[in-house]
Amino acid sequence: MAYHTFEALGQKMLYDPCTEAILQIDSVVYDLMQQKESNEQEKIEALKARYDEKTLQDALQEIQTLIDEGILSASDREHEPLARPEPVIKALCLHVAHDCDLRCRYCFASQGDFKGNRELMSAETGKKALDFLVQNSGNRRNLEVDFFGGEPLLNFSVVKELTLYGEALNKKHNKNIRFTITTNGVALDDDKIDFINEHMSNVVMSLDGRKEVHDRMRPTRNQKGSYDTVLPKFKKLLASRGNKDSFIRGTFTGYNLDFDKDVLHFFDEGFTSVSMEPVVTDESLDYAIQKDDLEAIKQSYERLAKEFLQRKRENPALQFFHFMVDLTDGPCLAKKRMGCGAGVEYVSITPNGDIFPCHQFVGEKEFIIGNLEEGINNPALIETFKQANVDQKEACRACWNQNFCSGGCHANAWFNNQDLMKPYENGCEMQKKRTELALGLHAAESFE
Repeated sequence: MAYHTFEALGQKMLYDPCTEAILQIDSVVYDLMQQKESNEQEKIEALKARYDEKTLQDALQEIQTLIDEGILSASDREHEPLARPEPVIKALCLHVAHDCDLRCRYCFASQGDFKGNRELMSAETGKKALDFLVQNSGNRRNLEVDFFGGEPLLNFSVVKELTLYGEALNKKHNKNIRFTITTNGVALDDDKIDFINEHMSNVVMSLDGRKEVHDRMRPTRNQKGSYDTVLPKFKKLLASRGNKDSFIRGTFTGYNLDFDKDVLHFFDEGFTSVSMEPVVTDESLDYAIQKDDLEAIKQSYERLAKEFLQRKRENPALQFFHFMVDLTDGPCLAKKRMGCGAGVEYVSITPNGDIFPCHQFVGEKEFIIGNLEEGINNPALIETFKQANVDQKEACRACWNQNFCSGGCHANAWFNNQDLMKPYENGCEMQKKRTELALGLHAAESFE
């Protein structure tokens, strides 16, 4: 796993995946690192027309000093496979509604029904799911539950009952279940906003950006645009939420490869925490992202990073999910390399009590790992997900970005390649670009 050199926001940078060192470097070091020759003299010969020999020798000595001090590793060293403790379930996606009041064109959940019947989770099933989480959480105290759909507001009475039940479990078992709700906002009203603000540690608001972008992909059941309905409700929720977490989560498609404008639109509307994810779907569909779109996507990320840096100087509260890197207090190396924990530490539970590795696998019968009545009855599938990490994926083992992408999304790998061990290639390219820009922003902000 060699050093990775790149340019971002006018800075030349070096990242060492083994030591996790991130350095700003000058042109001499950058050009030396670009040389593939096997020894120092060959590198000097290749660059003598550009730099004098002493300058090159001094730069090589600087690199060697960094290696001697342990800041940089030998460029061909790879991580040793990490021993991981036996995992416990710490996060639950609770599908309280397999129904939706929107008919989003790209919906991986088949417009809310997950390829099955439109149904709502009963309070009884939801309570069994929360009991299951507590019983399988071991000694871990902090747990996560996301009320999900379809659209969870269509079953809000059960959401309320389960939230209060979970809060009682916290006291009984010395747990700290933190609740989140993911909503399209159509059914938001004052009562729901008040309850969400009081009881939910986070709220995810689904909105795709500019009105024409959002309405094209996220129509109502009668094929009308939903932007004018949901934006005022989301702004009202945000205004009343105080210091509690919330963020806008958008999806960009082949129709809006200039999605940087959509992220900036969110900031203009007063939202400070934003995520914008690429659609992953059948490449035969007209809105799918194609390999030929990658250059335009990278340019959009670059424009966004430059504007984001300027705006963050004026408003430090601004956050864009894919530009966030915590190089000091972030996840430990084992966590970075294991990934999201789908099927191992994180599961999804449907209205009928079936247990899936994550929300994107719901409806795929071969991925059922158990049921609330029977418990886990497919341990082999859990082991498969446990092994789907960067140490085991051939494409990931020598990749410089492995500590940031953690091997990519399992669902994206499966639905594109029918293989959990083969990452989605377009996704890898986008993730690498985002990481480079995130590191460039980190360096620029640190310098300032």
